[in-house]
Amino acid sequence: MDKITQIMRYRQSIIRFASKYGVTAACNKYNRHSSYIYRWLKRYDGTIESLRDRSRRPHHHPNAHTEEEIALIINTKRRKPTMGLNELWCRLLARGYRRCIQSLYRMLIRLGFHKEKKKQPKPAGKKYEDMSRPGERVQVDVKVVPRKCIADRSLRLFQYTAMDEKTRLRYLHHYDEQSTFSSADFARRAMAYFKKRGIVVECIQTDNGFEFTNRFANGNAGKPTLFETTLKELNIQHKLIRPYTPRHNGKVERSHREDQKRFYDTHSFHSLADFGAQLAGHQSRSNNIPMRPLGWLSPNQFLKSLSLLYV
Repeated sequence: MDKITQIMRYRQSIIRFASKYGVTAACNKYNRHSSYIYRWLKRYDGTIESLRDRSRRPHHHPNAHTEEEIALIINTKRRKPTMGLNELWCRLLARGYRRCIQSLYRMLIRLGFHKEKKKQPKPAGKKYEDMSRPGERVQVDVKVVPRKCIADRSLRLFQYTAMDEKTRLRYLHHYDEQSTFSSADFARRAMAYFKKRGIVVECIQTDNGFEFTNRFANGNAGKPTLFETTLKELNIQHKLIRPYTPRHNGKVERSHREDQKRFYDTHSFHSLADFGAQLAGHQSRSNNIPMRPLGWLSPNQFLKSLSLLYV
């Protein structure tokens, strides 16, 4: 129940006095203008609740979304429910939408397409180092394909991901085992992919998994894995992140979260070859999605703009 405030009791005393002795006498006694007393006399219905202040929030805002804009948002979102916020905003802009992305996010929450997230406290630490050129550092990680996506439950599938930190360009490949042999094969494939696009990889950053390093392997600590040997042959530096700190590989980890929403939540795979074919299509699409850190350019567009800049 709402609390009865002192101002509500004050207004009630004015009304009672005005009803008994007249509005003029109430103006003189309480030093109030007659319009103030008449307004509350008109609103008073015999209960003190009627003397509570009403909301002063306007019924309509001049910059509110129009019905046409809301219809455009609903139709675009319903055609592809898994579309992310950034991609949706860029598609709407192409169709004549002129609101900022923050306004679109609030409208999606109001329409029930998104749930407002509580802000998580950010861990204290130094600012992450920005890369100055493509290939200066590439983050590599492995995503285990959810079992619900695999028709043959005896099959295990893995997505290897390499992401260039400067351009956010990604290379994905499919494997049926998570091992140092798969990691070494992936390193060669990824280097060939980036080289074809004019990116010379200088450093690869990974976590401390056994598919990458023997850093924490009992009995084999210090012994190089096949993956590390392959990087040495390719003249590429191997950098390991701090143990139990996946945020240091945050770019590729964040991309895996988007893969889950855009790909794995809506696809299923019947074999390793089928998974590879669908993953190749997903890679092509993800490299053409606009991103906020790239100034709303896709990784392919951003890489092309850098190539023109360096020329």
